[in-house]
Parts: sequence; C-alpha cells; structure tokens
Amino acid sequence: MKKEFSVIKFILALFAAVLLFSAIASAQTSVKSRKLPPFRIMQANGKLYKAENLPVGKPILLVYFSPDCDHCQKLMNEFFKSAEDFKKASIVMITYLPVDRVAQFNKEYEVQRFSNLVVGTEGMTFLVRNYYNLMEMPFAALHDKDGNLVKSYTRNVPLKELSNSLYQLK
Repeated sequence: MKKEFSVIKFILALFAAVLLFSAIASAQTSVKSRKLPPFRIMQANGKLYKAENLPVGKPILLVYFSPDCDHCQKLMNEFFKSAEDFKKASIVMITYLPVDRVAQFNKEYEVQRFSNLVVGTEGMTFLVRNYYNLMEMPFAALHDKDGNLVKSYTRNVPLKELSNSLYQLK
C-alpha cells in the first residue's frame, strides 16, 4: 500500500511538471505571436489617437512609461539624444498619468520636433499595461510593420540593441 502511494505521488508530480512546462511554452509562444494592442490614448491636444491611426507599413515602437519614474526619465533622456536612430519607426509613448502630465512631458522634451512620435495617456483603463502584463517601467515593445511583436524589454531598455533590431526589420 505504501509503495503504491509513492508511485501515485510520483506520477502526480510528473504530471504537474509536464503541465507547468507546457504552460510556460504556451505563454512564450503567445508572447512571440502577440500583435500590437488595440490602444486608445488621449494626447495633450485633447485628440484621441488609436492603434489603427498608425501609418501602415512601418515598424512600431511602443514605449510604456511614467514621467515620474527615475528609470523612465533616464530612458527618455537617452532616447531623445538618439531619436534619429528610430526615425524608421512609428513611435508611441503611453502613460497612465493624466493628460496634463502628457502636456508637461511634451513641453519638456519638445516632442513636436518628431513627426513619427505620438505621446498620450491611456488613463486608468490600463489596457496596454494589462495587455503586456507590465509590472515594471519603462517597457518597450518593437513590432514589425504588420504589428507582430519582435522584441520587448522591461526596465533597462538597451536603446542601441533596440535600434539595431529596428533596422534589421524589412
């Protein structure tokens, strides 16, 4: 009886391990095949900007950030110094903070200089935040011209690597 119980425990543990590995593999597959989220953001000018407003046929760099986050500020300072490296992409920067913070951010970084950049807030909908299961910021996701996720980064976003990945896209 004791031996049978041990065999059953072993089989159950093995089954649980198989399920766990299967779930991990499935999660990795779904992230790799993930499309651009159907976001809707409010810009500082009061206009709504939707994912479907993005130009067709260009890679998309989506950055989720908070203007108040130290890591985000470091990324923004580095990004705006090398923004020319990203001119091939449509860039969408999304925060959850109110639109007045978006306006302040736009003014601070002179966002109007970049025709390929849109900044806005998703407010408290957290659609984008939940879509990518974000726990830390900043977050960057590079999508190809068809909206398929190519690479994503959390917290420490390597801009040079991201720029190289962008230029490898056809």
